[in-house]
Parts: sequence; structure tokens; C-alpha cells
Amino acid sequence: MMTTRLLAFSGSTRHGSLNSQVLQTAIAGAESIAGCTVTLINLNDYPMPLYNGDDEQAHGMPETTQKLLRLFEEHDGLLLASPEYNGFFTPLIKNTFDWMTRNEPDGRNGMRVFKRYPVALLSSSPGIVGGLRSLMMVRMYLSNLNFLVLPEQVAVTGQKVHEGKITDERLEQQVFALGAGLAEWVQN
Repeated sequence: MMTTRLLAFSGSTRHGSLNSQVLQTAIAGAESIAGCTVTLINLNDYPMPLYNGDDEQAHGMPETTQKLLRLFEEHDGLLLASPEYNGFFTPLIKNTFDWMTRNEPDGRNGMRVFKRYPVALLSSSPGIVGGLRSLMMVRMYLSNLNFLVLPEQVAVTGQKVHEGKITDERLEQQVFALGAGLAEWVQN
């Protein structure tokens, strides 16, 4: 049996981010499935300028974007934790994928990598709905980019996270199951 490889990252690079903390439970869920490994990355390691067509025309796709596209190609699916900023997902997520959909130096369009690429979404936010509004928006955005966004998603209110752990057992099980579900979906 081939190893299933999932990529995971948070749309927040803030130290102590709720989303980065909650993502750990989804990763544990995915890794509980035999034959699955998860590569957790920090988008700080893939800096990209704010997308600008003039910058792209002058300099092309940033090398960091190309490296991130290679990572997507080497993995079978994505666990994405999307923070909520004013009811929307973060500019970091938008800018990252905006750059990744552009043409690479060899002329191939980055969007080819996303066609039916499975992604599972989760969110955590201090608000009472735990970032649910961002999940609706990021779901629509990724679907427009041809990702296959799995129907299951989990939003965790920040009041249910303490010292990096989800304190509500039901929510913790849902986040764990989200990661496991993505791994199982990819394997089937």
C-alpha cells in the first residue's frame, strides 16, 4: 500500500494561533489512519509579495510559490485551518492561492494542480461561531479554483481551546474525525 501524504497549514502565522492549535487535532486524526503521514507547514516559510499583475509581469511567479506548488504535487490532499477576519478568510490565504494560480516559468498554469484536489476545512475564532463564516467563504473560493472541498467541516470557538487543546470532547472528536476522514477519502 502506498503512503498517503497530506499537507496541512493554517491561514494564520500568528504565534499561538488558535487555528494552528486546533489543526494539531486534525493532523492527529489523519495520522491515526494507517499509511497516512502529514506535512505541516508554516506559510511564513513561503513569503510572497501582495499579488500585483505588474509585479508578476516583471518578475514572474515567486520561487516560494513554485516550491509550494511542488509540495502540493507531492501530497494527496490538504488540511486547511482558516481563521476568520471580519467574517471572511485571511488575506494570507487569498494571496497564497492567487499567486499559485498564475503561470509558472515553464508556462503551465498553477491551477492544474488543484483540479479535484481534496481539501478538508476547519476554523477556530474567539467569536461564538468559531470562524464558521470564514469556512463558507473559503469553501466557495477553493471550489472556484477547482479544489474538491469535502462537505464535512468544523468550526471551534476559541472559548473551547485552552493551552493548545480542545476542551469540548465532542468538538475534539469532530476535528479528529475531520482529519481521519480526509485521509480515508484519499485512500479510497
